[in-house]
Amino acid sequence: MRNSEGIWQAVDDKAAAFCALSDRVWDAPELAYDEFTAVDAHTAMLEAEGFRITSDIAGIPTAVMGEAGEGGPVIAILGEYDALPGLSQEAGVAEHRPVPGPGHGHACGHNLLGASALLAATAVKDWLRANGIAGRVRYYGCPAEEGGAAKTFMVRAGVFDDVDVAISWHPASFSGVNAPLSLANTRIDFTFSGRASHAAAAPYLGRSALDAAELMSAGVNYMREHMPSGARVHSAYLDAGGVAPNVVQSRVVVRYLVRAEDLSELTPLVNRVRRIADGAALMTGTSVTTRVVSAVSNLMGNAPLEAAMHRHFERLGPPVFDDADRAFAAEIRKTLTEADIRAAYTRMGIPYRPDAVLCDLIAPPCAEGDGTSGSTDVGDVSWAVPTVQARGATCAIGTPFHSWQLTAQGKAPAAHKGMIHTAKVMAGTAIEVIRDNALLQAATQAHRDRLARHPYVCPMPDDVVPPIRKRMESL
Repeated sequence: MRNSEGIWQAVDDKAAAFCALSDRVWDAPELAYDEFTAVDAHTAMLEAEGFRITSDIAGIPTAVMGEAGEGGPVIAILGEYDALPGLSQEAGVAEHRPVPGPGHGHACGHNLLGASALLAATAVKDWLRANGIAGRVRYYGCPAEEGGAAKTFMVRAGVFDDVDVAISWHPASFSGVNAPLSLANTRIDFTFSGRASHAAAAPYLGRSALDAAELMSAGVNYMREHMPSGARVHSAYLDAGGVAPNVVQSRVVVRYLVRAEDLSELTPLVNRVRRIADGAALMTGTSVTTRVVSAVSNLMGNAPLEAAMHRHFERLGPPVFDDADRAFAAEIRKTLTEADIRAAYTRMGIPYRPDAVLCDLIAPPCAEGDGTSGSTDVGDVSWAVPTVQARGATCAIGTPFHSWQLTAQGKAPAAHKGMIHTAKVMAGTAIEVIRDNALLQAATQAHRDRLARHPYVCPMPDDVVPPIRKRMESL
């Protein structure tokens, strides 16, 4: 693509170093709150680029913030760098081939997400300095998006209180403005306590915690018919009570993830799940205790910022991929189902094109054709400050996220091209907000109007703290 705008050239000038940063993070995948290698790499890049650095944001050792510039509006660009368990994969290989080691993998593209966001922030820094324009850009390195809700803790700690606008993105099959749709959620651990006994000689003396957990599961299944259609409830056993079937299980821990379209819908749904757990304990003669693990809000949109970002996508055009990129994408596509591929088009409201293997268009702004969504802790940032997100094409169309196929593409040239392309859009949007006071005021007012109708209440209880770990435990 031709760099007709100076901020795009500022991105290209340093893109190679940030692609290398993305690859280093991919090479050392770390789970939520253990991202010490990643935060060190991002901090080193911030230092090399001359940012003013604040470490341990909100008391989280793997969170970092770098700021550059003086005066003017404060623009935050959000990055992430956590991986997922059980999804390791050799890079550049279109067959399932896990790599030796703990089995983690960047199956959601957060290695790209963090590096591209930092590249965009660096380009904005350089552009502001070169043009003598007042304004501050901040890069927030945010850990633990995958279930850890680090940004919710950061919002609660006030680290975004003086930010004017926040910008972020996520790897995807298509490029375009991300629809501000996500599900609010709460993760709760339910611990059932009963009484152990010999399952054959004296079962009547036992009180089965496993029975209680299974009855809770049955109760939640019956609840599903009578909850909002957009809500979701999932569960996983953390401790099923042991492996001996001849012992009545005395302790079982099950984690429930409860999702709803917004916070007002989430709270009563969580209360219903809690009552089901109480009923299961009552029926089995056991007791139950609960512990909230994390919680996030739904995304709140900002129409002025979304329109501005779409203008930058249209001016830039889609990412430019070559024949080698398309050949590897075609190999990946052979491992996918037609349902996977069709779902990617349906999700974006784009007509199905079986011949296209990589994105060659800009999606309609805020397109979410099927209305489905997951959850993200960017949601809480969007309640704290006007926020806009991009999607950036970094993988074969139809690639399921949280899959080995996504991990396999994480260091591919096409992934690098997609992250550079999206960095240009984010940097351009940031510069427009800094230069156009009318846009900033419109975004601010739209945010205030939404909060006036629906005030923010942090979903994270005050007594819940991040499950931070010491650096030595990550080695």
